[in-house]
Amino acid sequence: MRTDIGLDSIGRLIEGTHENPFEILGPHEISDNGRRALAVRAFLPHADQAWLVDPAHGEIPRPMRRIHPAGLYEAITVSTNGSAPRYLIRAVDASGRKLTMHDPYAFPPLLTDYDLYLLNEGRHWKLYERLGAQLRTIDGVDGVNFAVWAPNALGVSVIGDFNNWDGRRHPMRKHIPSGFWELFIPGLSEGTLYKYQVRTREGVCDKADPVGFATECPPRTASKVVDLSRFRWHDADWLARRRQTNWLEQPISIYEVHLGSWRRPGDDPTRWLSYRDLAHQLVEYCTEMGYTHIELLPVSEHPLSASWGYQTTGYYAATARYGTPHDLMYFIDLCHQHGLGVIIDWVPAHFPRDGHGLRRFDGTALYEHEDPRRGEHRDWGTLIFNYGRHEVRNFLIANALFWFDKYHVDGVRVDAVASMLYLDYSRRDGEWLPNEYGGRENLQAIAFLKEFNEQVHIQFPGALTIAEESTAWPSVSRPTYLGGLGFSLKWNMGWMNDTRRYMHHDPVHRKYHHNELTFSLIYAFHENFVLPLSHDEVVHGKGSLLDQMPGDLWQKFANLRLLYSYMWTHPGKKLLFMGGEFGQWNEWNYDESLQWHLLQWPSHQGLQRCVADLNRIYRREKALHEVDFDYHGFEWIDCHNHDDSTLCYVRRAKDPHDFLVVCCNFTPVPRTNYRYGVPELCWYEEIFNSDSMYYGGSNMGNFPGAMAEPQESHGRPQSIVITLPPLATVIFKPRR
Repeated sequence: MRTDIGLDSIGRLIEGTHENPFEILGPHEISDNGRRALAVRAFLPHADQAWLVDPAHGEIPRPMRRIHPAGLYEAITVSTNGSAPRYLIRAVDASGRKLTMHDPYAFPPLLTDYDLYLLNEGRHWKLYERLGAQLRTIDGVDGVNFAVWAPNALGVSVIGDFNNWDGRRHPMRKHIPSGFWELFIPGLSEGTLYKYQVRTREGVCDKADPVGFATECPPRTASKVVDLSRFRWHDADWLARRRQTNWLEQPISIYEVHLGSWRRPGDDPTRWLSYRDLAHQLVEYCTEMGYTHIELLPVSEHPLSASWGYQTTGYYAATARYGTPHDLMYFIDLCHQHGLGVIIDWVPAHFPRDGHGLRRFDGTALYEHEDPRRGEHRDWGTLIFNYGRHEVRNFLIANALFWFDKYHVDGVRVDAVASMLYLDYSRRDGEWLPNEYGGRENLQAIAFLKEFNEQVHIQFPGALTIAEESTAWPSVSRPTYLGGLGFSLKWNMGWMNDTRRYMHHDPVHRKYHHNELTFSLIYAFHENFVLPLSHDEVVHGKGSLLDQMPGDLWQKFANLRLLYSYMWTHPGKKLLFMGGEFGQWNEWNYDESLQWHLLQWPSHQGLQRCVADLNRIYRREKALHEVDFDYHGFEWIDCHNHDDSTLCYVRRAKDPHDFLVVCCNFTPVPRTNYRYGVPELCWYEEIFNSDSMYYGGSNMGNFPGAMAEPQESHGRPQSIVITLPPLATVIFKPRR
C-alpha cells in the first residue's frame, strides 16, 4: 500500500522551510480497503536503513521504505482504535552505528491556544514555563520540549550534540498565525547542548535560545538544558518577612559586586571563584561589614567579559563563568539565610549584535527596530529593544519576573533608564525620530517601564525595583497611579556628581563650592533616592575613590572617611562599590582581584572598620533610615558656614524625639569651641567620630560627649560647644 505526499511538501521539508513537518512526519491514519492503518514517516537523512519497532507487542521490527532519496522513510502498520502505538524508530547510518529512538513527530505540543493568545497579547507572565527548553514526560517518555518565537523565519530546527548539529534532523512546527515554533524531542535530558537553526531569506544562522536557562561557558555559545526546579530552597522565612517589609523605612546598605573580580583563587589569579565559593566568602564578609544587601553586576549570560555583563545575550541564563544555575541559587539562598538581600543589575535598554544572540533573530528586526534612528545605540554599538511590540515587551517583563520567581532575588536595578526614556538620547539632530506627538519622550518605553514595575510589585510584594536614571525625569519612584514610573528607588546621580566634585577640590578651595554639598537637600525628597558610589565612579581613568581624594596620604584617608560619614548620614539609602570600603588604590579592573593585600596596612584596616561601624550605626539608629524620603527626617542646624566648610544637621526617626546631630568639617583645620544650637537641653553622647584613632585618624573629638547649655544659637534656645576634628564627621545622640 502506498500513500501520496505532494512533491512540493517533500521539497519544503528537505529544504528546511516546511512550517508544519507534522503534516508529513509521524503517524498518519490512512484507509486500506476500508481497514484502518497508519503510515509512519521519518526524515532520516543520516540513515542508510530504518525500521519501525513496536516494543509493546514484541513484533519483529518492520522495515521502513525509503520514499525519497534525501532520506524520507515510511512504514505501514496497524492502527489501534484510531491512535498510534508508542513505537520506536531504529536507524543505521553508513558507518553501521545503530540508533533507536522515539519519534518526535508522534507527540502533541505543549503550547495551548491560550498560551499562544497570551504570548501574542504580551501578557504571558510565566512564558519561561512554556518557551525555551522544558523537560517533559509524556506517556512515560522523557524528553525536552523546545519552543521559540521566530514569526518571519522560513524554517526553524533544533540542533545539538544529539543530532550532530544537523539542521535537517529536527525541524519544528510553526503555530500559525502566532509565529511560535515548537517540537518535543524524546530521549533528551538535562545537560543537553542545543541551538536553533533559523532559516531566513538572508540565509541560515544558528541562534542561542532567547529563553534558554543555561549556556556553555563563553566564548562557547550553545544553550544547555537544565531543570531549575531541582534546587531545594531554605529561605521561606526570609521570603515571608520580605513580603511584609516596607523597605523604604528600613536600612538599605548595598555592597555592589562584580563576581569575577571581587576575589580570585590564590593559587591561580586568572581563574574565577565559583558561585558556591563566593557564597561562603562573600556572605561572611558582607555580614561582618554590616551590609544589608548585595548588588551583583549582571549575572545573565554575556559573551564579552569586558562589558561587565551589561551586553546581555542570555537574559534567562545565569552566566556559566562561575558555575551552574543551581550554584547561583545556592549563593542567593545562603545570602537569605544570613539576612542579606540580593539585588541584580538588569539591562532591558539594549542588547549586543552578536550573531548567536537576538539581533535579526528570524532574519528581520524582531526584537529591535529596523530603522537605526530608533534601533541603535551608537555610543555602545548595541541595539535597542522595540518596546512597542507585544512579544518583546512580554519577553522582558517575564524575564524580570523570572529572576524573582526562579532565583528568589530581592530586587532589580534597571540599567540606563535615561537612555530608554528619551528618543534623542546621545543623538544629534537628524539622528532620531520624534514620537507621534512630535516630542522626544519614548512613549513605548515609558509604558513598558510602568507595566514592568506594576507586575513586579503585584506579583512579588516586598521586592525592590531601582532605576539608574541620570536626568530630572519627574516621579521615577512614584506609583504609576500617581503618574510615576513606579520604581521603588532611584539612584541619586545629582548627589553623586556634586559630592564627588566637591571632594575633589583641595580643602582650601572648598569654601567657594559650598553649594555643591548643600544643593542636594533642595530636591532630596522629590524621589526615593539611593546614594550611589558605584563601579562607574572608579573606571575609565577616574581612578579609585581613595586616589581621587586630595592631599597627602593621611588627608586622602581622612577625606574618604569623611565622604562616607557624610553619605551614611545624608537622607537616602546607600550603595558602595567593592574595594571602596578598604581603600583600593588601583582603578577597578574587571579582570583582576581587588587589592586585598592592602589590608596589611593600618590605614586600610581603619577605613574598613570605619565603613563597618557606619553600617552598624546606620542599621541601629532609626533616625538614619526610617524617614529617608520626607523632610520630617532632616533639618539643618547650620548650612551657611562656607568660610569654614562645615555642616551641621539633624536626622530624625518617625518618633521626633529620636534624633541624631551630625557635624562635618571638610577642612584639615581642627575647629575648637564650636557652638551649635541643638533641639533639646540634655546630654549629647558622641557615638561616632571618623577621626578616631581606631579608624586611622588623629583622635581629636568630644568623647564621651557634651552637655547642652541654655544658650541660644542657630535659632534654638539651647546649644552645645564641641570640637570639630580635621576632615571628619562626628555624630551625637541625646541621652535624657
